[in-house]
Amino acid sequence: MSQLRSAPRRNSSARKWRVMLLLALTAPLAACGGADRIVTSSVEPRDVRALHPIELTRGRVNLDVMAETRGGELDPRTRAQVRQFAGQYRANGSGDIAIALPQGGPGEAEARAALPGLRRALVAGGARGYVLVSTYPVANPSLASPIRFSYASVVAQIRSRCGQWPTDLASGSSVDGWENKPYWNFGCASQQMLAAQTADPRDLIGPAADTPADSHMRGRAIDAVRAGKDPGTDWLVQNSNIGGLGN
Repeated sequence: MSQLRSAPRRNSSARKWRVMLLLALTAPLAACGGADRIVTSSVEPRDVRALHPIELTRGRVNLDVMAETRGGELDPRTRAQVRQFAGQYRANGSGDIAIALPQGGPGEAEARAALPGLRRALVAGGARGYVLVSTYPVANPSLASPIRFSYASVVAQIRSRCGQWPTDLASGSSVDGWENKPYWNFGCASQQMLAAQTADPRDLIGPAADTPADSHMRGRAIDAVRAGKDPGTDWLVQNSNIGGLGN
C-alpha cells in the first residue's frame, strides 16, 4: 500500500519539474519579443553638439597678407586675397574695414608702399565705406610682419579649447575613466572646423531666403513640352583618352 500511495506524489513532482523546464525555455523567447522596446542607459546620450556647441557671437573676421609691390603695383596673390576679403565684407560685414600696418622692422616701408594698391583692391572687390588705417608694433623685427585686415561680423566659434585632456581615458589609480561616456575632447576638432568653414555663420541658425526662379529656363522647358519635345537638357561630354594624349 505504501508503494501505491507514493506513486501520485512522484507523478506530481515530475509534472512540476516539466512545468519549470518549459518556463525556463520560454523565458528567452519572451525577452526577444520586446527587444525593440529595450532602453539602456549604459551609454550617455550626448553627442558633439552637446559637448562642444557652436555659438554665434559678435566678433571680427581677420585676414593677414604679406603684400609685395612690383613696379608700383600690388602682387597678384595679395590683390586676389583682398578682393575676396572685400566680397565677404560686402556680404556679411558691417562697420569699418580696419587695416593695421606693421610699425618697425624692415617691412614697414613696403607695407606703406602697398597701401594704395590695397585700397584699390578693396574697391574692386565691392567694399564701400570708411577704411580705418592704424599701426601695430612689431615684436621681433627679424620676422616677416603681415598687414592685418579685419571687419565686424557674426562669428561662429566654440568656447572649448581642443586638445585638452582634463581626465584620463582609463586611469589605473581610480575608476573615473572607466565610465562608458564620451571623453571630453571627443568631437572638439570637427566642431571647430565646421565653425571655421561656414561661409555665413547665420546658416547655422536657418537657411537663407530662396532666390528667384530662372524664368528663361522655365519658359524653355514649357515651350519644349508644348512642342512635344523632351524638356530635359542634353549635356554633351567628350571624354579624351588620357593614354593617347601626346601621340
